[in-house]
Amino acid sequence: MKRIKLIIWFTGAIMAIAALIPAKASAQYYEIANQIPNLLSPMLSGSMNYRGTVEASYLKGVGDNQADFLDFSTVQGFQYKSWFFMGVGLGVDVMFSHPNDNWGEDWNNGSYLEHGITTTSVMIPLFTDFRFNIGNKFNSKPSFFIDLRLGATFLVGKDYVKINDGYLTNSEAFYLRPTMGVRIPVNKEKPKQAVNLGVSYQLITSDYWNGWNNDVTLNSLGVTASFEW
Repeated sequence: MKRIKLIIWFTGAIMAIAALIPAKASAQYYEIANQIPNLLSPMLSGSMNYRGTVEASYLKGVGDNQADFLDFSTVQGFQYKSWFFMGVGLGVDVMFSHPNDNWGEDWNNGSYLEHGITTTSVMIPLFTDFRFNIGNKFNSKPSFFIDLRLGATFLVGKDYVKINDGYLTNSEAFYLRPTMGVRIPVNKEKPKQAVNLGVSYQLITSDYWNGWNNDVTLNSLGVTASFEW
């Protein structure tokens, strides 16, 4: 019965994330989601290992539309093979944007904005997490990993965020975050416990307004530290 409840929760969480992703990205995501029954077969057979992770990251904005992120997140899922993990995650991202010095001078007369405008806000990412381990997952030596998060992120509150010479709305945004790093076991008696250190790239694509209705892409690079058990 406990295993059935876990399967229902796991499947429902992933499909909920898929439903929240913008339509332009949903086709690719649903293609991945359609493979979930095959990935869930180890859970049905009992050959699965639960794993949880807590993580903190700092990412610096790069490019024209710069915003920095201080991220705290958790991922819960299952280790299907020594080299493959899949789970679902939830984060809290504190966002610090860097608008132009002359922000809004060409178009903002006060009548465009029904919402407040800020340069600091909070975003909530919901995502599926895929991790590929290079080397034996449960050995006592450091090993490398490649991690991929795919989902949606949401701006909290009614305020919009200044970006470049426009603003980011609070509609849902596409969220992609790959990470490469090293896994360092910290307990020989419990090899599932480890510290992960990595370098991350984050991409967010969302609605944007600067006198025209455009999309905006936020790119950022940073460092990540996490503990898994």
